[in-house]
Amino acid sequence: MFGDFGSFKIVNKINQFCHKYKKINKVKIVLCVPNTLIHFFKGKLKSQSIKLGVQNCHFHEGYGPFTGSVNASMQKKAGAEFLILGHSENRFEGETNKLIKKKIKSALNQKLNIIFCIGETQKEKNNGKTFAVLKKQIYQTLEKKFNTNKIILAYEPVWSIGTNKIPKIYELNKIIKFIKKELRKTFNKKISYKVLYGGSVNPKNIHLFSSIPQIDGFLIGGASQSSKKFIDIIKNYYK
Repeated sequence: MFGDFGSFKIVNKINQFCHKYKKINKVKIVLCVPNTLIHFFKGKLKSQSIKLGVQNCHFHEGYGPFTGSVNASMQKKAGAEFLILGHSENRFEGETNKLIKKKIKSALNQKLNIIFCIGETQKEKNNGKTFAVLKKQIYQTLEKKFNTNKIILAYEPVWSIGTNKIPKIYELNKIIKFIKKELRKTFNKKISYKVLYGGSVNPKNIHLFSSIPQIDGFLIGGASQSSKKFIDIIKNYYK
């Protein structure tokens, strides 16, 4: 929950950087903004380097008596190409795997690309349940009939978000490999699944993640509110 029309200056600075940065052809940047900004940003953004998305949706596909809610169809028409679902902050507010599944179905019907978040709490980690929790979140939410080409997984340990704590590199490597293995085993062995990491990613620690080739990208939260921090993350990753 951040930003207003003036926040486009952040997007514009990132956009200008994309045009100049020689290694940008290796990078796909997706900025997921509040519903109130998607149409305005889409109209002002003249770049193929940056894609736009939103942060959540209502599960109902058509219009209906859901005051204050916005569905995937409305977001698609406003200019969204991507959609974050299952974020830990929404799970904390009561969002269940069953509800997230309904949202994914609705979003896939709109041909949106989904960034599907999974992750364990500090208590679950301490009790050695990380793999069991991730497996449950995957199996209770995704179906074999889903177009998994349109779904990007994002591993975001709840205990890491906004805390400046990050997983140990060897642990993170094992977890990302586990997620990809489960996806291939259950859904489609031929698809090369994309898995992002999210949780206290910043310009200072980004270089640590470059040693894990299994990670296909990052879900960046707080640091995305600053164009400088966001750009420095990209630069420092490729140093």
